[in-house]
Amino acid sequence: MTSMSSSARPFLNRRLAEFGTTIFAEMSALAVRTGAINLGQGFPDTDGPEEIREAAVRALRDGRGNQYPPGPGVPELRTAVAAHQERRYGLSYDPDTEVLVTAGATEAIAASLLALLEPGDEVVALEPYYDSYAACIAMAGGTRVPVTLRPHEGTFRLDLDELRDAVTDRTRLLLLNTPHNPTGTVLTRDELAAIAELAVERDLLVVTDEVYEHLVFDTAEHIPLASFPGMRERTVTIGSAGKTYSFTGWKVGWITASPALVTAVRSAKQYLTYVASGPFQYAVAEALALPDSYFTAYRADMQAKRDLLAAGLAEAGFGVYRPAGTYFVTTDIRPLGESDGFAFCRGLPERAGVVAVPNAVFYDHREAGAPFVRFAFCKRTSVLEEAVRRLKTLAG
Repeated sequence: MTSMSSSARPFLNRRLAEFGTTIFAEMSALAVRTGAINLGQGFPDTDGPEEIREAAVRALRDGRGNQYPPGPGVPELRTAVAAHQERRYGLSYDPDTEVLVTAGATEAIAASLLALLEPGDEVVALEPYYDSYAACIAMAGGTRVPVTLRPHEGTFRLDLDELRDAVTDRTRLLLLNTPHNPTGTVLTRDELAAIAELAVERDLLVVTDEVYEHLVFDTAEHIPLASFPGMRERTVTIGSAGKTYSFTGWKVGWITASPALVTAVRSAKQYLTYVASGPFQYAVAEALALPDSYFTAYRADMQAKRDLLAAGLAEAGFGVYRPAGTYFVTTDIRPLGESDGFAFCRGLPERAGVVAVPNAVFYDHREAGAPFVRFAFCKRTSVLEEAVRRLKTLAG
């Protein structure tokens, strides 16, 4: 029997060959196999508000969303997204032409990059970055240009000069994430103003992932980049219900942008999922209208969990970068006598019964992320207390 002529060529598209299985799948499987506490993947272990879950049940029973919803998303959700942006940030968007509902933020990122990039376009992204950014840039044929956030006085900081130097004549787009996963950094007003000036000066598009907008702590403030001068018409802002309402499995995200940008992104999105999450869209529309007291209580609860885990990690001997936002803590394992985050995370379930994620997977410059490990604190307090108890065994 003769072999197929294509047998010498790998099945996987070469643009995706470097990615393989995500670290989240690997570490979550490790947690299941070892019975360890999973502080690796960022999903809550309790559901969000009961009234929002009931809103989804009500939509299912009433037959709303059980068939294909409208391509741009159900009108109720688009209206709710626009009202949320207006109420919280004073940003006015037309729900009919400037809002697009997506299958989570992950599809919003993919559709935006597939729509806005041509092969060879450069994308400047803040490193470390969520792993889907790199894969989506690759699928679009773009070239990643990482600008590394570096440790400085207990946090990770952006070097604005390095950002400016990264922009070339081939740069099409800046890809930002604030509040930033995995470092927990929240870009300041001055940093965002400088980024906006750069984007206007060099005529760049910006895709900004703001899914952790409601999770900012202490004195940090989330300010949408689109609110700065000259940015509204060049910025695609991405939001999501999963992180804010603890229904990550519903996969309801959205973009807000100018009509021309929304039309471009929708052109790509319609050939990805077409539509998704029908009944859940109606429930999320109600969630976005929850009173400010919900968001205040949610933030306070997460801040208490952050403090619990951060203190426990410090007692266990880790170097701890206290996050200003998100629900992740980045740690440095070098005080424990370790330097290889991959090896540390693969051995941690056996050593301490806890799963974490090595930050190096979020870097092109793997050596820059090698000693850093990320823990999620979006779990029940009792689970975090047990995780802390186990981790303290590392300190002897």
